[in-house]
Amino acid sequence: MAAGHGKLDTDLYRLLVEQVKDYALFLLDPRGHVMSWNEGAQRIKGYTADEIIGKHFSIFYSHRAVEDGWPAHELRVAAAEGRFEDEGWRLRKDGSRFWANVVITALRDDQGGLVAFSKITRDLTARKAQEEALRESEERFRLLVEGVDTYAIFMLDQDGVVTSWNDGAERIYGYYREDIIGAHCSRLYPPEDTDAGKPAQMLATARQTGRYEEEGWRIRASGERFWSRVVVTTVHASDGHLRGFAKVTQDLTERRHAENLERTAANVNEFIATLAHELRNPLAAISNALHVIDGVAPDDPLRAAMLRTIARQSTQLARIVDDTLDASRIIRGVIHIERRPADLADVVHGAIETARPNIEAGRHTVQVKLPAQAVVVDGDSARLKQLLTNLLNNAAIYSPSAGKIEVAVQAEGGRAVVRVRDNGSGIAPHMLERIFDMFVQGRQPAPGASGLGVGLAFARKIAELHGGLLEARSEGEGKGSEFELRLPLATSTVAVAAAQAHAERAVPRRILVVDDNHDAAASLALFLESLGHETCVAHDGERALNMAIRFRPDMVLLDIGMPGVDGYELARRLRALPQPVPLHIVAVTGYGRDIDRQQSREAGVDEHLVKPVSENELARVLGEAAP
Repeated sequence: MAAGHGKLDTDLYRLLVEQVKDYALFLLDPRGHVMSWNEGAQRIKGYTADEIIGKHFSIFYSHRAVEDGWPAHELRVAAAEGRFEDEGWRLRKDGSRFWANVVITALRDDQGGLVAFSKITRDLTARKAQEEALRESEERFRLLVEGVDTYAIFMLDQDGVVTSWNDGAERIYGYYREDIIGAHCSRLYPPEDTDAGKPAQMLATARQTGRYEEEGWRIRASGERFWSRVVVTTVHASDGHLRGFAKVTQDLTERRHAENLERTAANVNEFIATLAHELRNPLAAISNALHVIDGVAPDDPLRAAMLRTIARQSTQLARIVDDTLDASRIIRGVIHIERRPADLADVVHGAIETARPNIEAGRHTVQVKLPAQAVVVDGDSARLKQLLTNLLNNAAIYSPSAGKIEVAVQAEGGRAVVRVRDNGSGIAPHMLERIFDMFVQGRQPAPGASGLGVGLAFARKIAELHGGLLEARSEGEGKGSEFELRLPLATSTVAVAAAQAHAERAVPRRILVVDDNHDAAASLALFLESLGHETCVAHDGERALNMAIRFRPDMVLLDIGMPGVDGYELARRLRALPQPVPLHIVAVTGYGRDIDRQQSREAGVDEHLVKPVSENELARVLGEAAP
């Protein structure tokens, strides 16, 4: 009975092997000749049993594989290790190729002697074609992505580390692949966003929702900011696990600039009307004061009061002219920055002095908080003072009578931070960004106060030119506002230079004043003498050269628009004179365009001031010039 069952099992196994059609199942003798052949082998390889049995199995391989000894290698490995598995191209009877998965197993008798090899072959040509099609598709997609240069397209791993980088990313961000792959994506964010944890928030939102989208500032390799639109999507493996993130960035800087220009153009008519109104008020006050002066005696107290009115309104007219010029500079993009060590304490005090008329007019109190150590930036002191003056004027104009203004300076994580707070009318949420547009006034000024809507746009532009950021915050209308300025701190070398310049202030100087306007020259000389300086006055270029030789000044304050030898030529000639000490030349002129400043620099002028020059501005120049 048992023997019968054994024969039955053997017959069934033989039928199983012979009739399997999806696998080629056959035996090889120890030298590799075919000993058996099933239906699957005939279907896959094309040979009948009569045609193939007794032939060497190398017939299934290409001539190159046979010459390389690959069939013999397979048998050696199978004999030594008991098993050999491989995938590769094999040949059918008709010469066509198919992709095969091959398993060869060594068969041994009870004494361990090699008696044969079993060989199982699967035809995986269809699967191979699918894989190849997928690979080609992925390669085409990779080449497509890498070749796109209008969008930054790159991959992040689960932790936000950059794992791929296309041509567009290189063009937009400025990093080469080898410089950015392996770095964390936070490198592409401004420092304040990194400090606030925005890169981590981006990844967290994308994990939770599958997508993250925003517009905001990003940083190029050069440190320049650009306005971008960012879309982040999650990438999952076939089993659903998160593999990383795909990130697409579009540079919208030009579009944003165009939108700003469009908004600016829409506000031009309102600006012109506001400008006309702003000009008429001080002109009317000056005209009325002149009529009163004309009708009173020289010693009448009313005369002095009217002169003070004229002085105040003249200052207001100068401010309007400055605002108009600032608007022109912003629109044309020609604001010039001269970087020097700038102590923010000095900048703040100078700005407060300049804004004092508006502060005193509103009877506001100003509280200043400065750290014990100097906070120094590498920037343009005059431009930074303009920036803070605009913020202080803004606080004064938009605060009720007897308001409180606070100015605080500190260093935070490699950045200088200046905050200007007020308890004024506040800013509506939808206006927090719009107030930095040209000719936009985002809140209601105090009674009697007004402006052209230029100051905040100019302030933000100055901040950006310094590699900084200016932002507004407010809890809403009627709840006050805060403006925060962030600037890169200067290097220690620059800070030391600033400290030395600060220590040299208030040194008495010998100053030559040159101006063809006799009143302007005389009043400036008297003011300088009141500060303890020794002065000499000349009204033309030739006389100024002679006086410079005899008087030997260490500083010259000169007008540009003089007849004969103008200020530029005079500066060049002064530079050619032998000097026992370096001569500091300062232009004091009504010409305030950037081209005028450039011509001053080319002529050898150290600093270019635009009339009317404030006392604080003169004090700064006198202090910064080496004695």
